[in-house]
Amino acid sequence: MEPNGHWRARRKVHVAYQNGELSTSSSDDEHDPWTAWAYKPHTITSLLIGACFLVWASGALDPERGLGTDLVTSVKRGVWAMIAVFLAYCLLQAPSTILIRPHPAIWRLVHGMAVIYLVALTFLLFQKRDDARQFMRFLHPDLGVELPERSYGADCRIYVPENPTSRFKNVYETLFDEFVLAHILGWWGKAIMIRNQPLLWLLSIGFELMELTFRHMLPNFNECWWDSIILDILICNWFGIWAGMRTVRYFDGRTYEWVGISQQPNIMGKVKRTLGQFTPAMWDKDEWHPLLGPFRFIQVLSLCIIFLTVELNTFFLKFCLWVPPRNPIIVYRLVLWWLIAIPTIREYNSYLQDRKLVKKVGTFCWLSLAICIVELLICIKFGHGLFPNNMPRWLVIFWTTVGIGLVTFLVAWSWQLHRSIKRKRQ
Repeated sequence: MEPNGHWRARRKVHVAYQNGELSTSSSDDEHDPWTAWAYKPHTITSLLIGACFLVWASGALDPERGLGTDLVTSVKRGVWAMIAVFLAYCLLQAPSTILIRPHPAIWRLVHGMAVIYLVALTFLLFQKRDDARQFMRFLHPDLGVELPERSYGADCRIYVPENPTSRFKNVYETLFDEFVLAHILGWWGKAIMIRNQPLLWLLSIGFELMELTFRHMLPNFNECWWDSIILDILICNWFGIWAGMRTVRYFDGRTYEWVGISQQPNIMGKVKRTLGQFTPAMWDKDEWHPLLGPFRFIQVLSLCIIFLTVELNTFFLKFCLWVPPRNPIIVYRLVLWWLIAIPTIREYNSYLQDRKLVKKVGTFCWLSLAICIVELLICIKFGHGLFPNNMPRWLVIFWTTVGIGLVTFLVAWSWQLHRSIKRKRQ
């Protein structure tokens, strides 16, 4: 992958990366004969195949075939065809990202999916709340129906003596909730992306503070103390972060010397090399350094705020649009966000480490921020009138104090650095 994002099809790069040292050796040989076809453009061939598919799917040569189709079905098919055409264009022609595994086209496809999601959110933003809820039925037939929101803090007793079935009923129901596995997998994925344990713990504790802050708005955030502190932070989040950092250390300690599939001596070697295509070509050491200076501190803090906002948007969108927790739409959104976040974190870390005076963030960074903002606007617009309870006074005082303290800290830090630089110049 070249710095400008273009892939050289006739350049094979062998990468060796171990203990923080990077070495590359390149040759002008072509790609491995077994996979060289995958790195050739095939744009015209794909266009002709896609055109044939459109002829068959649309009935362009047989208009009478679609006479019995109702308007709603025709519109649905047209929208899905429009999405498929755009994704095909992105797959073939969109700019490549800094990621090349398993194939640059995969991340071009993710780029297209992110654009479609952003456009769909923008369309939803211009609808009325009730119309948006009914529109969700086009995505899944079970949506568009008001759902009761579950509260986890109705009964915080660990031991329930009057229950004949199980005296630890509250703990049992919480442990086997569908969000427990989501917590673990989510923090495992975040650890692989961020690769910084203090930052991960800041996000973990920060989200619990967000739940405490907004529990007067969402009953789902009303958790028991042992659920929030013990189950979430000390068990689920810790295990996810631990497993993720173990994965990071595993990839960080490997030596990356890639040899083509055809050059493997036996079948097992070819299978391992094929599976290795779904692992990183090399492992970058992310250097966040939030204490490098006030501006870097703000940049890293902004990343944390966006992360927490995206997570909060999940619950507020679910509440405002009447999406039940087990609906696959929730899973699809989380998977899409995870795919978007992988190149986003890489691009943002590269942006922070870039020493150029004039620079810009990558396309995925821009898309992620845009999607986060539009999701937040939807939550604000559709949330009017749904949250009658005001924020408790002590929370207002707490966050006001935190904000004032943070601003004071940054101003004092900046002033100290300014004085230090001034003394050095003298």
